[in-house]
Amino acid sequence: MSSEPISGLPTISAVDAQMGRLSLPTGASELHGSLCGWLAGGGSAQADWLARVMADDDIAMPETGSALDELRTASAAQLADRSFDFELLLPDADASLAERSGAVFDWCRGFLGGFGLAAGAQPPLSAESLEALADLAKLAGAQAQDDGDEEDEAALVEIEEFVRVAVLLLHGDCVLGAQHRQRLN
Repeated sequence: MSSEPISGLPTISAVDAQMGRLSLPTGASELHGSLCGWLAGGGSAQADWLARVMADDDIAMPETGSALDELRTASAAQLADRSFDFELLLPDADASLAERSGAVFDWCRGFLGGFGLAAGAQPPLSAESLEALADLAKLAGAQAQDDGDEEDEAALVEIEEFVRVAVLLLHGDCVLGAQHRQRLN
């Protein structure tokens, strides 16, 4: 663990703006989910991540220092750091419940795609990780809620926390566990 604080993610608007310039067919939350799935499944955090995650070799590498490059470096650092400072790129709390819940479900859809690309068909997962992956798949199939009350707001916060912990668990099995096994051999 490093003693220096991990830099945060770029803003969702900065990521959306750069994605628009590149004509990428997805939203910022879903792209971040894809990136995190790729990284959690053992994919490389190299600069060509965008083409790999989007499964399109024609997509150019993000420019160094751009919002997409910052998204890559911050996400990789957050996942690698064991202080649990990992964040999801989601709309701010002042956005509507529909927008925020939709973004969480989009994030989960992206995560599953990126994870599958990197981890393959039979990743080395614990029983807890298999259950977490199944729960993420259920969330990925969910629909955004139009409106709600304080109870729905609280439920969304719990879902976001579950997703965060599930990603760290999956990353632990696929990446940190593999690194540990390599050190033992």
